[in-house]
Amino acid sequence: MPSTVTPAGSSTIATNLPARLVAELQAVLGPRGWSMEQDVLAKHNREARNKFTGMAELVLYPANTGEVAQCARLCHEAGIALVPQGGNTGRCGGAVADPGQILINLARMDKILETDARDFTMTVQAGAILHHIQQAAEDHDLLFPLSLGAQGSCQIGGNIATNAGGLNVIRYGNTRDLVLGLEVVLADGTVWNGLSKLRKDNTGYDLRDMFIGAEGTLGIITACTLKLFPRPRHLATAWVALPGIEAALDLLALARRETGDAIAAFELMSQFAQDLCISHIQNCITPLETRAPWYAMIEITSSRPRDDLASVLEGVLERALEGGFILDGTIAQSEKQRANLWAIREGIPEAQTLEGGSIKHDVSVPVSAVPALIEQGIKQAQKRIPGIRPCPFGHVGDGNIHFNFSQPENMPKAEFLAHWEDLNRDIHDIVAGLGGSISAEHGIGRLKVDELVHYADPAKIKLLAAIKQALDPQNTLNPGKVINHK
Repeated sequence: MPSTVTPAGSSTIATNLPARLVAELQAVLGPRGWSMEQDVLAKHNREARNKFTGMAELVLYPANTGEVAQCARLCHEAGIALVPQGGNTGRCGGAVADPGQILINLARMDKILETDARDFTMTVQAGAILHHIQQAAEDHDLLFPLSLGAQGSCQIGGNIATNAGGLNVIRYGNTRDLVLGLEVVLADGTVWNGLSKLRKDNTGYDLRDMFIGAEGTLGIITACTLKLFPRPRHLATAWVALPGIEAALDLLALARRETGDAIAAFELMSQFAQDLCISHIQNCITPLETRAPWYAMIEITSSRPRDDLASVLEGVLERALEGGFILDGTIAQSEKQRANLWAIREGIPEAQTLEGGSIKHDVSVPVSAVPALIEQGIKQAQKRIPGIRPCPFGHVGDGNIHFNFSQPENMPKAEFLAHWEDLNRDIHDIVAGLGGSISAEHGIGRLKVDELVHYADPAKIKLLAAIKQALDPQNTLNPGKVINHK
Protein backbone atom coordinates (compact mmCIF):
# COMPACT_ATOMS: atom_id res chain seq x y z
CA MET A 1 0.00 0.00 0.00
CA PRO A 2 1.27 3.52 -0.77
CA SER A 3 2.33 5.51 2.29
CA THR A 4 3.43 9.03 3.05
CA VAL A 5 6.47 10.43 4.80
CA THR A 6 7.06 13.92 6.09
CA PRO A 7 10.74 14.92 6.10
CA ALA A 8 11.66 17.56 8.68
CA GLY A 9 10.79 21.00 7.33
CA SER A 10 9.21 19.54 4.18
CA SER A 11 5.78 18.80 2.85
CA THR A 12 4.40 15.28 2.84
CA ILE A 13 5.78 13.01 0.11
CA ALA A 14 3.82 10.05 -1.27
CA THR A 15 5.82 6.86 -1.64
CA ASN A 16 5.31 3.16 -2.24
CA LEU A 17 7.98 2.37 0.34
CA PRO A 18 7.04 1.31 3.90
CA ALA A 19 6.85 4.48 5.99
CA ARG A 20 8.45 2.78 8.98
CA LEU A 21 11.47 1.67 6.95
CA VAL A 22 11.90 5.15 5.47
CA ALA A 23 11.80 6.69 8.95
CA GLU A 24 14.35 4.18 10.28
CA LEU A 25 16.73 4.83 7.38
CA GLN A 26 16.36 8.60 7.86
CA ALA A 27 17.16 8.24 11.55
CA VAL A 28 20.31 6.25 10.78
CA LEU A 29 21.61 8.61 8.12
CA GLY A 30 20.57 12.04 9.36
CA PRO A 31 19.33 14.91 7.19
CA ARG A 32 22.32 14.87 4.79
CA GLY A 33 22.15 11.14 4.24
CA TRP A 34 19.11 10.71 2.03
CA SER A 35 16.89 12.43 -0.53
CA MET A 36 13.41 12.05 -1.93
CA GLU A 37 13.54 15.27 -3.96
CA GLN A 38 12.42 14.76 -7.54
CA ASP A 39 15.29 16.69 -9.14
CA VAL A 40 17.85 14.66 -7.16
CA LEU A 41 16.12 11.37 -7.96
CA ALA A 42 15.92 12.30 -11.64
CA LYS A 43 19.71 12.49 -11.79
CA HIS A 44 20.09 9.04 -10.25
CA ASN A 45 17.26 7.47 -12.26
CA ARG A 46 18.68 8.65 -15.59
CA GLU A 47 20.77 5.81 -17.03
CA ALA A 48 23.85 6.82 -19.04
CA ARG A 49 22.67 5.41 -22.40
CA ASN A 50 18.96 6.09 -21.80
CA LYS A 51 18.06 2.45 -22.44
CA PHE A 52 16.56 2.08 -18.95
CA THR A 53 14.71 4.47 -16.66
CA GLY A 54 15.10 4.09 -12.92
CA MET A 55 12.09 4.40 -10.63
CA ALA A 56 13.72 4.89 -7.21
CA GLU A 57 11.76 7.06 -4.78
CA LEU A 58 14.56 7.24 -2.23
CA VAL A 59 18.34 7.51 -2.49
CA LEU A 60 20.62 6.95 0.51
CA TYR A 61 23.98 8.63 1.06
CA PRO A 62 25.72 6.87 3.98
CA ALA A 63 28.78 8.53 5.50
CA ASN A 64 30.61 5.41 6.69
CA THR A 65 30.64 1.63 6.56
CA GLY A 66 28.59 1.36 9.75
CA GLU A 67 25.76 3.32 8.17
CA VAL A 68 25.90 1.16 5.03
CA ALA A 69 25.63 -1.93 7.24
CA GLN A 70 22.63 -0.55 9.14
CA CYS A 71 20.87 0.37 5.90
CA ALA A 72 21.49 -3.09 4.47
CA ARG A 73 20.21 -4.76 7.63
CA LEU A 74 17.04 -2.67 7.77
CA CYS A 75 16.23 -3.25 4.10
CA HIS A 76 17.01 -6.95 4.45
CA GLU A 77 14.64 -7.28 7.39
CA ALA A 78 11.92 -5.38 5.51
CA GLY A 79 12.43 -7.38 2.31
CA ILE A 80 13.17 -4.22 0.33
CA ALA A 81 15.85 -4.28 -2.34
CA LEU A 82 18.95 -2.06 -2.21
CA VAL A 83 20.56 -1.04 -5.51
CA PRO A 84 24.18 0.16 -5.17
CA GLN A 85 25.06 3.01 -7.52
CA GLY A 86 28.42 4.68 -8.06
CA GLY A 87 28.93 7.53 -10.50
CA ASN A 88 26.03 6.23 -12.64
CA THR A 89 28.26 5.95 -15.72
CA GLY A 90 27.52 2.28 -16.47
CA ARG A 91 26.45 1.06 -19.89
CA CYS A 92 24.35 -2.03 -19.06
CA GLY A 93 21.66 -0.85 -16.64
CA GLY A 94 23.43 -2.37 -13.64
CA ALA A 95 22.57 0.51 -11.30
CA VAL A 96 18.91 1.07 -12.24
CA ALA A 97 16.26 0.70 -9.53
CA ASP A 98 12.77 -0.65 -10.11
CA PRO A 99 9.67 0.67 -8.28
CA GLY A 100 9.82 -0.22 -4.61
CA GLN A 101 13.62 -0.44 -4.58
CA ILE A 102 16.05 1.95 -2.86
CA LEU A 103 19.25 3.36 -4.29
CA ILE A 104 22.36 3.57 -2.12
CA ASN A 105 25.15 5.85 -3.31
CA LEU A 106 28.51 6.10 -1.56
CA ALA A 107 29.41 9.59 -2.84
CA ARG A 108 29.96 10.85 0.73
CA MET A 109 32.44 8.02 1.36
CA ASP A 110 35.18 9.46 -0.84
CA LYS A 111 38.26 9.61 1.39
CA ILE A 112 41.79 8.51 0.51
CA LEU A 113 42.51 6.63 3.73
CA GLU A 114 46.19 5.77 3.25
CA THR A 115 48.94 5.83 0.65
CA ASP A 116 51.88 3.53 1.37
CA ALA A 117 54.84 4.33 -0.88
CA ARG A 118 56.82 1.33 0.38
CA ASP A 119 54.09 -1.22 -0.20
CA PHE A 120 52.97 0.61 -3.36
CA THR A 121 49.37 0.56 -2.14
CA MET A 122 46.52 2.97 -1.52
CA THR A 123 43.45 2.35 0.62
CA VAL A 124 40.36 4.39 -0.26
CA GLN A 125 36.65 4.49 0.40
CA ALA A 126 34.46 3.16 -2.38
CA GLY A 127 32.94 6.55 -3.25
CA ALA A 128 36.30 8.05 -4.22
CA ILE A 129 36.31 9.43 -7.78
CA LEU A 130 38.76 7.60 -10.03
CA HIS A 131 40.47 10.82 -11.17
CA HIS A 132 41.03 11.86 -7.56
CA ILE A 133 42.71 8.52 -6.87
CA GLN A 134 44.94 9.01 -9.90
CA GLN A 135 45.89 12.48 -8.66
CA ALA A 136 46.56 11.26 -5.11
CA ALA A 137 48.90 8.58 -6.47
CA GLU A 138 50.70 11.16 -8.62
CA ASP A 139 51.20 13.34 -5.54
CA HIS A 140 53.36 10.50 -4.17
CA ASP A 141 55.18 10.09 -7.51
CA LEU A 142 53.20 6.90 -8.14
CA LEU A 143 50.64 5.68 -10.65
CA PHE A 144 47.20 4.14 -10.37
CA PRO A 145 46.82 2.96 -13.97
CA LEU A 146 43.07 2.41 -14.34
CA SER A 147 42.02 4.94 -16.98
CA LEU A 148 38.70 5.31 -18.80
CA GLY A 149 36.54 7.98 -20.35
CA ALA A 150 34.33 8.52 -17.28
CA GLN A 151 37.23 8.84 -14.81
CA GLY A 152 36.17 12.36 -13.81
CA SER A 153 32.88 11.11 -12.36
CA CYS A 154 32.95 7.33 -11.88
CA GLN A 155 33.53 5.96 -8.37
CA ILE A 156 36.13 3.30 -7.62
CA GLY A 157 33.50 1.09 -5.98
CA GLY A 158 31.60 0.99 -9.25
CA ASN A 159 34.81 0.34 -11.19
CA ILE A 160 35.49 -2.66 -8.97
CA ALA A 161 31.89 -3.88 -9.01
CA THR A 162 31.98 -3.97 -12.82
CA ASN A 163 35.63 -5.01 -13.16
CA ALA A 164 36.23 -2.03 -15.43
CA GLY A 165 38.85 -2.32 -18.16
CA GLY A 166 39.89 0.87 -19.87
CA LEU A 167 42.90 2.01 -21.82
CA ASN A 168 45.84 0.45 -19.97
CA VAL A 169 44.75 -3.18 -19.66
CA ILE A 170 47.45 -4.46 -22.00
CA ARG A 171 50.11 -3.24 -19.52
CA TYR A 172 48.44 -3.39 -16.12
CA GLY A 173 45.36 -5.63 -16.42
CA ASN A 174 41.67 -5.09 -15.60
CA THR A 175 40.48 -3.61 -12.32
CA ARG A 176 40.57 -7.11 -10.82
CA ASP A 177 44.34 -7.11 -11.28
CA LEU A 178 44.68 -3.80 -9.44
CA VAL A 179 42.83 -4.69 -6.23
CA LEU A 180 44.54 -6.27 -3.22
CA GLY A 181 41.79 -6.08 -0.62
CA LEU A 182 38.16 -5.16 -0.07
CA GLU A 183 35.74 -4.20 2.65
CA VAL A 184 32.21 -5.37 1.82
CA VAL A 185 28.80 -5.11 3.46
CA LEU A 186 26.70 -8.23 2.87
CA ALA A 187 22.95 -8.37 2.31
CA ASP A 188 22.10 -8.82 6.01
CA GLY A 189 24.43 -6.01 7.14
CA THR A 190 27.39 -8.21 8.04
CA VAL A 191 30.72 -6.47 7.32
CA TRP A 192 33.60 -8.45 5.83
CA ASN A 193 36.88 -6.65 6.36
CA GLY A 194 39.32 -7.94 3.78
CA LEU A 195 41.39 -4.76 3.41
CA SER A 196 44.66 -6.61 2.98
CA LYS A 197 47.89 -5.36 1.41
CA LEU A 198 49.10 -8.91 0.85
CA ARG A 199 50.28 -9.93 -2.60
CA LYS A 200 50.13 -13.60 -1.60
CA ASP A 201 47.43 -15.17 0.56
CA ASN A 202 46.30 -18.77 0.09
CA THR A 203 44.06 -19.02 3.15
CA GLY A 204 40.92 -20.48 1.65
CA TYR A 205 38.64 -19.25 -1.12
CA ASP A 206 39.48 -15.90 -2.69
CA LEU A 207 36.54 -13.88 -1.37
CA ARG A 208 37.89 -10.68 -2.89
CA ASP A 209 37.57 -11.95 -6.45
CA MET A 210 34.02 -13.10 -5.78
CA PHE A 211 32.85 -9.50 -5.26
CA ILE A 212 34.88 -7.95 -8.09
CA GLY A 213 32.66 -7.85 -11.16
CA ALA A 214 29.56 -8.95 -9.19
CA GLU A 215 27.86 -5.58 -9.82
CA GLY A 216 26.63 -5.21 -6.25
CA THR A 217 24.56 -8.39 -6.36
CA LEU A 218 26.56 -10.16 -3.63
CA GLY A 219 27.65 -7.27 -1.42
CA ILE A 220 28.22 -3.52 -1.28
CA ILE A 221 31.90 -2.61 -1.61
CA THR A 222 32.69 0.14 0.92
CA ALA A 223 36.50 0.37 0.75
CA CYS A 224 39.43 -1.12 -1.13
CA THR A 225 43.20 -1.46 -1.13
CA LEU A 226 44.67 -0.78 -4.56
CA LYS A 227 47.98 -1.56 -6.23
CA LEU A 228 50.17 1.37 -7.24
CA PHE A 229 53.08 1.48 -9.67
CA PRO A 230 56.08 3.71 -10.38
CA ARG A 231 54.95 6.85 -12.16
CA PRO A 232 56.04 6.94 -15.80
CA ARG A 233 58.66 9.62 -16.42
CA HIS A 234 58.71 9.31 -20.18
CA LEU A 235 56.18 8.43 -22.83
CA ALA A 236 55.89 8.40 -26.58
CA THR A 237 52.69 8.26 -28.61
CA ALA A 238 52.25 7.42 -32.29
CA TRP A 239 49.39 7.37 -34.77
CA VAL A 240 49.75 5.02 -37.73
CA ALA A 241 47.85 4.16 -40.89
CA LEU A 242 47.33 0.43 -41.44
CA PRO A 243 46.76 -1.46 -44.70
CA GLY A 244 44.39 -3.88 -42.93
CA ILE A 245 43.37 -5.36 -39.59
CA GLU A 246 45.87 -8.23 -39.80
CA ALA A 247 48.64 -5.63 -39.96
CA ALA A 248 47.55 -4.35 -36.55
CA LEU A 249 48.44 -7.70 -34.98
CA ASP A 250 51.81 -7.77 -36.75
CA LEU A 251 52.51 -4.24 -35.53
CA LEU A 252 51.44 -5.11 -31.99
CA ALA A 253 53.75 -8.14 -31.86
CA LEU A 254 56.65 -6.12 -33.26
CA ALA A 255 56.07 -3.27 -30.80
CA ARG A 256 55.91 -5.62 -27.82
CA ARG A 257 59.21 -7.22 -28.74
CA GLU A 258 61.05 -4.03 -29.70
CA THR A 259 59.96 -1.97 -26.67
CA GLY A 260 60.51 -4.60 -24.00
CA ASP A 261 56.73 -4.85 -23.53
CA ALA A 262 56.54 -1.17 -22.59
CA ILE A 263 53.21 -0.68 -24.38
CA ALA A 264 50.68 1.09 -22.17
CA ALA A 265 48.00 1.40 -24.85
CA PHE A 266 47.40 -0.04 -28.31
CA GLU A 267 44.13 1.20 -29.79
CA LEU A 268 42.51 0.33 -33.12
CA MET A 269 39.91 2.36 -34.98
CA SER A 270 38.36 2.37 -38.43
CA GLN A 271 38.67 5.23 -40.88
CA PHE A 272 34.97 5.91 -40.32
CA ALA A 273 35.50 6.21 -36.55
CA GLN A 274 38.40 8.62 -37.02
CA ASP A 275 36.47 10.73 -39.51
CA LEU A 276 33.47 10.97 -37.18
CA CYS A 277 35.67 12.56 -34.51
CA ILE A 278 37.25 14.99 -36.93
CA SER A 279 33.75 16.03 -38.05
CA HIS A 280 32.02 16.24 -34.68
CA ILE A 281 34.58 16.80 -31.91
CA GLN A 282 35.82 20.36 -31.58
CA ASN A 283 39.52 21.00 -32.25
CA CYS A 284 40.29 17.43 -33.37
CA ILE A 285 42.84 17.52 -36.20
CA THR A 286 43.58 14.74 -38.69
CA PRO A 287 46.93 13.25 -37.60
CA LEU A 288 47.96 11.95 -41.04
CA GLU A 289 47.27 12.95 -44.63
CA THR A 290 47.46 9.30 -45.63
CA ARG A 291 44.01 7.71 -45.96
CA ALA A 292 43.76 4.13 -44.77
CA PRO A 293 40.97 1.70 -43.85
CA TRP A 294 42.35 1.34 -40.31
CA TYR A 295 44.42 3.32 -37.85
CA ALA A 296 46.19 2.44 -34.63
CA MET A 297 47.43 4.52 -31.73
CA ILE A 298 50.40 3.25 -29.74
CA GLU A 299 51.65 4.66 -26.45
CA ILE A 300 54.73 3.38 -24.65
CA THR A 301 55.85 4.49 -21.19
CA SER A 302 58.81 4.07 -18.87
CA SER A 303 59.59 5.03 -15.27
CA ARG A 304 63.35 4.94 -15.93
CA PRO A 305 64.87 8.45 -15.89
CA ARG A 306 67.01 8.31 -19.03
CA ASP A 307 64.93 6.34 -21.52
CA ASP A 308 64.60 7.85 -24.99
CA LEU A 309 61.22 6.42 -25.88
CA ALA A 310 60.73 8.59 -28.96
CA SER A 311 63.78 6.95 -30.55
CA VAL A 312 62.54 3.51 -29.53
CA LEU A 313 59.12 4.13 -31.03
CA GLU A 314 60.65 5.64 -34.16
CA GLY A 315 62.64 2.45 -34.62
CA VAL A 316 59.46 0.39 -34.28
CA LEU A 317 57.72 2.43 -36.96
CA GLU A 318 60.70 2.18 -39.32
CA ARG A 319 60.70 -1.63 -39.02
CA ALA A 320 56.94 -1.73 -39.40
CA LEU A 321 57.13 0.37 -42.56
CA GLU A 322 59.80 -1.94 -43.97
CA GLY A 323 57.67 -4.97 -43.12
CA GLY A 324 54.55 -3.51 -44.72
CA PHE A 325 52.67 -3.41 -41.41
CA ILE A 326 51.99 0.33 -41.70
CA LEU A 327 51.48 2.78 -44.56
CA ASP A 328 52.46 5.91 -42.66
CA GLY A 329 52.90 7.13 -39.12
CA THR A 330 53.61 10.11 -36.89
CA ILE A 331 54.95 10.48 -33.36
CA ALA A 332 53.53 13.26 -31.19
CA GLN A 333 56.16 15.97 -30.75
CA SER A 334 54.36 17.85 -27.98
CA GLU A 335 51.76 17.35 -25.30
CA LYS A 336 49.31 19.27 -27.49
CA GLN A 337 49.80 16.78 -30.33
CA ARG A 338 49.50 13.84 -27.96
CA ALA A 339 46.29 15.31 -26.52
CA ASN A 340 44.86 15.54 -30.04
CA LEU A 341 45.53 11.85 -30.65
CA TRP A 342 43.83 10.88 -27.41
CA ALA A 343 40.93 13.25 -28.12
CA ILE A 344 40.26 11.37 -31.36
CA ARG A 345 40.37 7.98 -29.68
CA GLU A 346 38.30 8.99 -26.65
CA GLY A 347 35.86 11.08 -28.67
CA ILE A 348 34.48 8.23 -30.75
CA PRO A 349 31.47 7.41 -28.51
CA GLU A 350 30.41 11.06 -28.34
CA ALA A 351 30.96 11.54 -32.07
CA GLN A 352 28.84 8.50 -32.82
CA THR A 353 26.03 9.88 -30.68
CA LEU A 354 26.19 13.17 -32.55
CA GLU A 355 26.06 11.27 -35.86
CA GLY A 356 22.75 9.60 -34.97
CA GLY A 357 21.56 6.21 -33.75
CA SER A 358 24.09 3.53 -32.87
CA ILE A 359 23.97 -0.12 -31.86
CA LYS A 360 26.86 -1.07 -29.63
CA HIS A 361 28.68 -4.19 -28.50
CA ASP A 362 31.36 -4.57 -25.82
CA VAL A 363 32.97 -7.88 -26.73
CA SER A 364 36.30 -9.63 -26.53
CA VAL A 365 37.99 -12.45 -28.42
CA PRO A 366 41.54 -13.82 -28.37
CA VAL A 367 43.78 -11.14 -29.86
CA SER A 368 44.55 -13.38 -32.83
CA ALA A 369 40.82 -13.60 -33.62
CA VAL A 370 40.18 -9.83 -33.79
CA PRO A 371 40.44 -9.69 -37.62
CA ALA A 372 37.98 -12.58 -38.02
CA LEU A 373 35.56 -10.95 -35.58
CA ILE A 374 35.56 -7.64 -37.42
CA GLU A 375 35.44 -9.11 -40.90
CA GLN A 376 32.66 -11.58 -40.13
CA GLY A 377 30.74 -9.05 -38.04
CA ILE A 378 30.77 -6.36 -40.71
CA LYS A 379 29.71 -8.82 -43.41
CA GLN A 380 26.78 -10.09 -41.33
CA ALA A 381 25.68 -6.59 -40.28
CA GLN A 382 25.70 -5.35 -43.87
CA LYS A 383 23.67 -8.37 -44.90
CA ARG A 384 21.07 -7.69 -42.20
CA ILE A 385 20.94 -3.89 -42.63
CA PRO A 386 22.09 -2.64 -46.04
CA GLY A 387 23.84 0.71 -45.75
CA ILE A 388 24.80 0.20 -42.10
CA ARG A 389 28.00 2.04 -41.15
CA PRO A 390 30.39 -0.08 -39.05
CA CYS A 391 32.32 1.84 -36.39
CA PRO A 392 34.59 -0.70 -34.63
CA PHE A 393 37.26 0.58 -32.28
CA GLY A 394 38.94 -0.38 -29.07
CA HIS A 395 41.65 -2.09 -27.13
CA VAL A 396 42.95 -4.52 -29.72
CA GLY A 397 45.96 -5.18 -27.49
CA ASP A 398 43.71 -7.16 -25.13
CA GLY A 399 41.14 -8.35 -27.68
CA ASN A 400 38.37 -6.00 -26.49
CA ILE A 401 36.53 -4.41 -29.41
CA HIS A 402 33.68 -1.93 -29.08
CA PHE A 403 31.94 -3.25 -32.16
CA ASN A 404 29.58 -0.38 -32.85
CA PHE A 405 27.39 0.42 -35.83
CA SER A 406 25.90 3.75 -36.92
CA GLN A 407 22.54 4.00 -38.66
CA PRO A 408 22.40 4.11 -42.46
CA GLU A 409 22.25 7.67 -43.70
CA ASN A 410 18.76 7.29 -45.16
CA MET A 411 17.22 5.14 -42.41
CA PRO A 412 15.22 6.70 -39.55
CA LYS A 413 16.81 6.25 -36.13
CA ALA A 414 13.86 4.40 -34.64
CA GLU A 415 13.77 1.94 -37.54
CA PHE A 416 17.49 1.29 -37.14
CA LEU A 417 17.36 0.79 -33.37
CA ALA A 418 14.53 -1.72 -33.84
CA HIS A 419 17.22 -4.08 -35.17
CA TRP A 420 19.18 -3.95 -31.89
CA GLU A 421 18.34 -7.42 -30.57
CA ASP A 422 18.78 -9.16 -33.92
CA LEU A 423 22.12 -7.50 -34.56
CA ASN A 424 23.21 -8.29 -31.01
CA ARG A 425 22.51 -11.94 -31.63
CA ASP A 426 24.42 -11.87 -34.93
CA ILE A 427 27.53 -10.35 -33.36
CA HIS A 428 27.35 -12.39 -30.17
CA ASP A 429 27.03 -15.62 -32.18
CA ILE A 430 30.22 -14.72 -34.03
CA VAL A 431 31.96 -13.84 -30.77
CA ALA A 432 30.93 -17.14 -29.19
CA GLY A 433 32.12 -19.05 -32.26
CA LEU A 434 35.54 -17.44 -31.87
CA GLY A 435 35.81 -18.38 -28.20
CA GLY A 436 35.08 -14.86 -26.99
CA SER A 437 32.97 -13.05 -24.41
CA ILE A 438 29.77 -11.03 -24.89
CA SER A 439 30.89 -8.65 -22.11
CA ALA A 440 34.48 -7.51 -22.06
CA GLU A 441 34.55 -4.56 -19.66
CA HIS A 442 31.06 -3.12 -19.17
CA GLY A 443 29.49 -5.97 -17.22
CA ILE A 444 26.16 -7.76 -17.59
CA GLY A 445 23.84 -5.48 -15.65
CA ARG A 446 20.25 -5.80 -16.78
CA LEU A 447 21.04 -5.47 -20.48
CA LYS A 448 22.72 -8.85 -20.97
CA VAL A 449 21.09 -11.11 -18.38
CA ASP A 450 19.30 -13.23 -20.98
CA GLU A 451 22.32 -13.19 -23.27
CA LEU A 452 24.49 -14.59 -20.47
CA VAL A 453 22.06 -17.47 -19.96
CA HIS A 454 21.99 -18.11 -23.71
CA TYR A 455 25.77 -18.25 -24.18
CA ALA A 456 27.24 -19.41 -20.87
CA ASP A 457 27.97 -22.99 -19.91
CA PRO A 458 24.93 -24.22 -17.91
CA ALA A 459 27.33 -25.27 -15.16
CA LYS A 460 28.44 -21.64 -14.85
CA ILE A 461 24.86 -20.40 -14.54
CA LYS A 462 24.21 -23.03 -11.86
CA LEU A 463 27.28 -21.88 -9.91
CA LEU A 464 26.34 -18.21 -10.21
CA ALA A 465 22.86 -18.97 -8.90
CA ALA A 466 24.27 -21.02 -6.01
CA ILE A 467 26.60 -18.21 -4.96
CA LYS A 468 23.78 -15.65 -5.13
CA GLN A 469 21.51 -17.92 -3.09
CA ALA A 470 24.20 -18.45 -0.46
CA LEU A 471 25.04 -14.76 0.04
CA ASP A 472 21.69 -13.12 -0.69
CA PRO A 473 18.89 -15.68 -0.22
CA GLN A 474 16.21 -12.98 0.01
CA ASN A 475 17.45 -11.34 -3.20
CA THR A 476 17.62 -7.86 -1.66
CA LEU A 477 20.91 -6.77 -3.30
CA ASN A 478 20.52 -5.41 -6.82
CA PRO A 479 18.00 -8.02 -7.98
CA GLY A 480 17.60 -8.74 -11.68
CA LYS A 481 21.21 -7.89 -12.52
CA VAL A 482 23.84 -10.40 -13.71
CA ILE A 483 21.54 -13.33 -12.99
CA ASN A 484 17.78 -13.61 -12.45
CA HIS A 485 17.57 -15.16 -9.00
CA LYS A 486 14.13 -16.23 -7.80
